[in-house]
Amino acid sequence: MRVHVVSDVHGNAGDLAKAGEGADALICLGDLVLFLDYADHSRGIFPDLFGTENADRLVELRTARRFDEARDLGRRLWAGLDVDRDTAIEAAVRRQYAELFAAFPTPTYATYGNVDIPRLWPDFAGPGTTVLDGERIELGGLTVGFVGGGLRTPMRTPYEISDEEYAAKVEALGDVDILCSHIPPDVPDLTYDTVARRFERGSRALLDAIRRVRPRYALFGHVHQPLARRMRIGSTECVNVGHFASTGRPFALEW
Repeated sequence: MRVHVVSDVHGNAGDLAKAGEGADALICLGDLVLFLDYADHSRGIFPDLFGTENADRLVELRTARRFDEARDLGRRLWAGLDVDRDTAIEAAVRRQYAELFAAFPTPTYATYGNVDIPRLWPDFAGPGTTVLDGERIELGGLTVGFVGGGLRTPMRTPYEISDEEYAAKVEALGDVDILCSHIPPDVPDLTYDTVARRFERGSRALLDAIRRVRPRYALFGHVHQPLARRMRIGSTECVNVGHFASTGRPFALEW
């Protein structure tokens, strides 16, 4: 069995269309939407609406962790547009989802990232794409569990939930051979982004499950430039499958 795994696609539909080549299945760990490309500020929903100069400023404020000022900037910019904020964002997200879901090979098993909008996925997921969140499947004789979304942060991205709700989804999986999530377990080397120079939120519930259940693999994304891309926790190999938007390369897993 050969499975390719991607995460943090962020609009890279071209490479996503090729990500399943040579594999029996594709697993996607979320963050399909590109709201703002931190490497190229001209790409994404935000610069399409407000221009690259404002995108530069927003990235500057967020990188400095001046989140209140970043939100104030956003409010001023939206107030200057003659459109409803939620309507404009949803229309842009729908355009991206139409292209990205069409690029998924069959079969694909996917869960949500923190920047995704779960309620829209049923409109785009075709019969070859199975969406899982707090659920598990059998794949090639192994049990694979999926936990989508992220934990609450000052960034207030679309799919952030409470620690308690997230832990309940992890608990619902039970024993699994492969634990798939969008965010990493709460380990400093796995949650620190060396370019953004900050810790992203990892899950204590995932870490506890890894220690208790001891899956063969724990696969995740979310942290684009991690201090450590992989490490062992007990007998479990923990792997950040990579920032697919920039690499265009899936992580290959065989058993």
